[in-house]
Order: sequence, then structure tokens, then C-alpha cells
Amino acid sequence: MGLKSVLSKVFAWFVVKDIEKWKFNAVAAQEKVLKQLVKEATATVFGADHQFSAIKNYEDFKAHVPIRDYEDLRPYIDRVVAGEPDILWKAKPVYLAKTSGTTSGVKYIPISKQSMPAHVKAARNALLTYIHETGNASFVDGKVIFLQGSPVLTKKNGINVGRLSGIVAHLVPAYLQKNRMPSYETNCIEDWERKVDAIVDETIKADMRLISGIPPWVQMYFDKLTEKSGGKKIKDIFKNFELFVYGGVNYEPYRAKIETSIGKKIAAIETYPASEGFIAYQDSQTDKGLLLLANAGMFYEFIPAEEYYNEKPTRLSLAEVELDKNYALILNTNAGLWGYSIGDTVKFVSLNPYKILVTGRIKHFISAFGEHVIAEEVEHALLSVANQEGVEITEFTVAPQVNAPNGELPYHEWLVEFAKEPSDLKTFALKVDKALQQKNIYYFDLIEGNILQPLKITPLAKDTFVNYMKAQGKLGGQNKVPRLSNDRKIAEGLEEYIV
Repeated sequence: MGLKSVLSKVFAWFVVKDIEKWKFNAVAAQEKVLKQLVKEATATVFGADHQFSAIKNYEDFKAHVPIRDYEDLRPYIDRVVAGEPDILWKAKPVYLAKTSGTTSGVKYIPISKQSMPAHVKAARNALLTYIHETGNASFVDGKVIFLQGSPVLTKKNGINVGRLSGIVAHLVPAYLQKNRMPSYETNCIEDWERKVDAIVDETIKADMRLISGIPPWVQMYFDKLTEKSGGKKIKDIFKNFELFVYGGVNYEPYRAKIETSIGKKIAAIETYPASEGFIAYQDSQTDKGLLLLANAGMFYEFIPAEEYYNEKPTRLSLAEVELDKNYALILNTNAGLWGYSIGDTVKFVSLNPYKILVTGRIKHFISAFGEHVIAEEVEHALLSVANQEGVEITEFTVAPQVNAPNGELPYHEWLVEFAKEPSDLKTFALKVDKALQQKNIYYFDLIEGNILQPLKITPLAKDTFVNYMKAQGKLGGQNKVPRLSNDRKIAEGLEEYIV
């Protein structure tokens, strides 16, 4: 055992003790955060426009600050991007995280001097809580890799601009810098395929112990490693590989294939980082729930998902949420996002401490007939049957087929890239349909009432989604394919890949 791993266990003990101070007092922590946020932003343009000086409690806050998405908040953000200080938050942001929005084009998310440390601290604490719980710290003595976007930053009116993962690359703690791969030069390669090839060349002989990234792009890295090594499993290439850290998508659709590529089951930590803030992470290997970070400079609000598009939806604080209900997540941050709809839905799986699961995107659903099927439901339906049948899924997306051919009833079309196909596709599809009916009563009623016919699965060729994302200019980085669409834009884009 190396000195770093010994010291990390001691450090982890102190950090976990500190976490426990707010972990079981999250409501009080959130009340404190809200007061601090309002106080520090009172003198900003936004604070003046929304009478922050009159806000004394959460009820006042709701009365003064409406819910907004990026486009609604854009008049303020545009002034921030133009270099004006004291607009949404005091001074200027130190970074602008550049993201791709489906409706807003390029989005610029402000990251302030106060908010940036929370991103780094949360990522660090996710690892330290793992060390504290398991006693496994040997990964800090070997190499670690973060598959991420380019760290190259540009300037916009005196503010550093880049992808979140690229920004964070500049802030990795010194004690991990020597362990970290790939090299800065390789990380700067913009073309994702060329970048992954270069990473393989750099890392294939390294003592890799921790690998972090979005699952589909990690799978691409594993596939190239296996090819380069002449067919070896990842466990035989990296004999000390012990920990996989991921975020951005639900891991379950990828787990079987990734573990097959590795050649064994491996410990994994799920994280929930976003450009807007690091929201939650998995703090126990015995519990899939993600610990909501109640003292990280963000005040959370929750709107029942079914009310999201109402003119005046119910807004709840952490103290008012219930278990197993889908909520749209709203953020108020120490970078100046106020009543900000991040677009994600979550549900609570524990209220002591407060733990969540990310269940999908508020705009990613199918409700062509009022069924409002969400990502969590389709993922559960497909994976529960796939696991029973020994079927392996590489990737999939679902779209409604409203205008079915030959006068048929409409249906949901599931476009699936299989790693291991079912022996009988029609039987498999019927079982998935039954599983979805059990998860969604509205879908059940539509099938029973002969409004919809059972879903149909369209198999896709190998590497379909990699090729599709490449064609869209969205290969790698933080990009991912939506699980659900309420139209057929993605489905039509995949037609050339149908088997």
C-alpha cells in the first residue's frame, strides 16, 4: 500500500465526518443556503429587479422569483456574456460553460468564483466516501483517466469559455495530476475518434486503476483497447483496474456490455454533475441513491412532473418532497441561476438522508396519445426483459409512430442496437410491451382500449449510434442520445441503419 492511499484513508475519515454534519440536517442546510444566496445577490441587477431586499423566507422567494428556462433567463445571461458585472451574481463569472441546447442553440452557463470549488469538491468527495466505506484506496497509487472534452479555453469579453469537463480539467487537485491520463496534448484533440485512438496508444500499457466518463464513450474506449490488444479483456490489459466513475446517463443499459468488455464486475460510482452545478453523487456501494448536496451553494426546488407545464405549478422545497414521485428539478445557484429549470426529472428514494435517482429529461417523453411515457419506464421495461432473456443492449431510442402504414393502429417504435439479439424478436417485443404496461397505467389503458397496438422493435446495425452521433457532429464528450422523443426526427435519422 502506497503513502497516498494511506493518507487518503485518513483524509476520507475527516471528510465523511464533515459531510455527516449536514447530511442528516439537509432541510436546515437548504434554508441557510437560500438566505445566503439572496443576501449575496441583493445588490445585483437581478436582485434589484426581483426585490431581493424584501425576501425573508421561501414563500417570499416564490412570490418574487418565477420559474425560468434558459431562454427565459437569456436577457440577463446575454448581459453576463457581454462582460457586464453584477448582473445575476456579484462581479463577473470566472468561466462560462458552453453547452449545446436542443432549443437554444449554444448556451453559456455562468460559473462563479464561489460555485467553481463546489464542482471539484463534490467530485473529490465522491471518491473519498467510497474509500471510507470500502477501505479500498489503492487506485490513488496508480493511473486514473477522465474521458472528457478538450481543456482548451477561449476568451469572451474577458471570461474563460469552454466545456465543463474541459474547465474542470484545469482544476484537478495537485495530488492527482501526476496520476492523471491522458496527456494534455492528447486531451486537446477535438476529433473524438482520433482522440480515443491517441488515448488508447498512451494508456494501453499503463497501470490504469480508475476510469471515468460517460458510459457509451467509455465503451468506445474499451472496444478500441480490445482491438489494439488483439482481443484481450480490459481486466487483462489493466490488471489493477478497480473503479468506474460515471455520470450523464443511466448506467444500467450499458452495464452488461461494459462488464463483458471488462471481463468481471467492477465497483462503480454514479455522479450527477451539470454545468449548472454538481448536484449529487452515490455515497454508498450498497445503495443506488445519489446523495443530494444540500450545502453546495445551490437551493433546490421541485415541481411535480405532471404539473410542469401548468401556468402556476406547485413549487416545493426539500422539506416538502415525497418518496417515489417524479419532480422537475429547479436550481438557484451561487453563480446566479434563479428559478432555473435544468430540464431533468428526479425522484427521491430516501428522505433521511435525501437521496435521488435521475429519471429522465422533462422534454424527453412520449405522449402522442396522452400516455406520458418517461425514460425511467422504458429503460426498466427493456432491461428487465433483456436480463431475463440473456439479451444485451448496446443503445436504443423510442419514438411514436402516429401514421402507421396499411391502416394499422399507431404504436411506439423502439430502435435498438443489440450486442446480443433475442432468439425471437416478436416474442421479446411483446414481453417488453407487457413490462411497460405494468410501469405506466396510461399506456396500459391505450393498449387495452385498442388505441395503440403493442410496441415494435426495429433492430439496428452494429455501431449505429456511434455513426449517427458522428454524423450529427456530437460524437464523444458530454453528448448522449435521447432515450425518448415525442416526434420522429431521431427515428428518421436512424432509418439508414436499419438491419
